[in-house]
Amino acid sequence: MKNDPAPNPTLDAMLAAQRIAFAPVMFQVARVMRNRGVLKALQRAGRSGRTPAEVAQDTGLSAYAAKTLLEASLSFGLVECAGARGERYTITRVGLIVENDRMTRINMDFIHDVCYEGMRHLDEAIDEGKPAGLKVFGEWPTVYEALPALPPQVRESWFAFDHLYSDSAFPEALPAVFERRPRTLLDIGGNTGRWAIQCCTHDPDVRVTLLDLPGQLEDARVNVEQHGLLGRIMGTPIDFLDHGQAFPTGFDAIWMSQFLVCFSEADIVQILRRARAAMGDGTALWILDTFWDRQANEVAVHCLHGSSLYFTCLANGNSRMYSAADIKRCIDEAGLTIDAEIDNLGLAHTLLRCRRRDVGG
Repeated sequence: MKNDPAPNPTLDAMLAAQRIAFAPVMFQVARVMRNRGVLKALQRAGRSGRTPAEVAQDTGLSAYAAKTLLEASLSFGLVECAGARGERYTITRVGLIVENDRMTRINMDFIHDVCYEGMRHLDEAIDEGKPAGLKVFGEWPTVYEALPALPPQVRESWFAFDHLYSDSAFPEALPAVFERRPRTLLDIGGNTGRWAIQCCTHDPDVRVTLLDLPGQLEDARVNVEQHGLLGRIMGTPIDFLDHGQAFPTGFDAIWMSQFLVCFSEADIVQILRRARAAMGDGTALWILDTFWDRQANEVAVHCLHGSSLYFTCLANGNSRMYSAADIKRCIDEAGLTIDAEIDNLGLAHTLLRCRRRDVGG
């Protein structure tokens, strides 16, 4: 009986290093395997598997293309090869996730359509503190000004990525935010208006003001109009980086969802100070975000760390996916205090409720 080879930490580390070296290539292999129907064909075949020739017939790929993709996929666990002559390929659990898991599909589309080309400018972005990779789409200071003008497929993948994470937490956040029945709510960074629409559906008496860039407000207006809510949801344009622009006042609640990650720590403090100045004695400031130090597993942590580099290279050049400790420090510096925390909303979001420090419970 043949003994298993002794563990070789150096060889294991070398393999891990080569996986990093070839990661961009293997990413495209996985994407093509998914988009061209190879994974679907293998899933349908089940344990019996398919030969490269059969895969070619199933998908319309050439025999060369099918075999090349299948062989490459062996090296990163999308498929396995069996049969008397090692010629029948079956899909693995990893392959099933790439084919069927919604989060994985959206993440891959976001990386390919939004990030892939621009990431080659990461060195420049790090050196300059600007989103150097954004220039593959045009000349804008940040991705937020660029959004209305991005190609349709890029916009689709960007919004799918953005909505995937926030949408998962909204239904669980609504009862907390509306426990004290706010009549007016300021949605800072309202984006396409999805939270505002859910608020108005949840409570027929609330009125929401969206605060955002003009381009985002136009996208939101279209969505709000489609839901027949123009009379209850209105928009106010603002440049968040102009810290001389005060936020509107007179609201029972202020909401920020996946918003602070779009700014540097210095800008976050200034934005929170402006929010504090807009708060009355009874106003609650709600902050919903995904903090990498509050995640339940390494899958979530890996996704957040990967997303950080999008902010560095394409979004704005100076923000990232923050830890809760980072945001708490900014909240304290802005003269606010946290009086409630809820973890594990949706895809591992945390919801913070803040009040002015000079106002009691």
